[in-house]
Amino acid sequence: MKVKPLLQLLAGASVALAGVQAHAGTIDEVVKAGVLKVCTPGDYRPFSYAVSDGAFEGLDIDLMQSLASSLAVKVEYVKTTWANLMPDFVARKCDIAVGGISVTLERQKQASFSTAYMVNGKTPLVRCADVQRFQTVADIDKPEVRVIANLGGSNERFARANFKNAKLTIHPDNIGIFDEVLKGNADVFVTESAETLVQQRVRPGLCGVNPDKPLQYGEMAYLLPRGDVATKEYVDQWLHLIKATGEYQRIVGRWLN
Repeated sequence: MKVKPLLQLLAGASVALAGVQAHAGTIDEVVKAGVLKVCTPGDYRPFSYAVSDGAFEGLDIDLMQSLASSLAVKVEYVKTTWANLMPDFVARKCDIAVGGISVTLERQKQASFSTAYMVNGKTPLVRCADVQRFQTVADIDKPEVRVIANLGGSNERFARANFKNAKLTIHPDNIGIFDEVLKGNADVFVTESAETLVQQRVRPGLCGVNPDKPLQYGEMAYLLPRGDVATKEYVDQWLHLIKATGEYQRIVGRWLN
């Protein structure tokens, strides 16, 4: 190879590398700004729940406070919906998205995920008298069964993919959907096992069907910017350390036990 082309090649590589190094990445931008912006629907106990305008509580909310503390920044929450979660995140309205987000390949096409922090598969939530009636997908997928699902998330996708014969209703309110089952307006709502455990505690008369043996394997993780290696490495390492120290277990225990 001639010297001049070689020098040109090296110069081009140096410019490309400099361009990569010049891009700070979300984690550095967060530290510089002093604020971690967190998108969350805020309608999914025990992960994230809007208690007032701008205020949230839940397992993921406590964990985001821990993440922010590790960065020495404050948290600013950005309210979204399940239908708008990906558009809002891709539009960079926030640095990270939380609130009981299931890992899916469809979401992976537009964003990245942290390492999974919880295994949490799909589980039917029904009136307690109907637990034995709805043990399997086949039990549920019958013309006389009324299935309800919330708009825009993995619960809707699961329902549409698995219940072709049952009568399916898409409900716009993720908070009021539980009362639809309790009041007898619907028979089955399939959601994550952790949510069924919470709802059967706060709404006597509702029961999760075999929450320890979900209908479908699932994982929960945090939504991160696509291609931002530095941010993913930091969040993954933070998750690893809080699990090693017991902080994660204490926070989860506070909301699930």
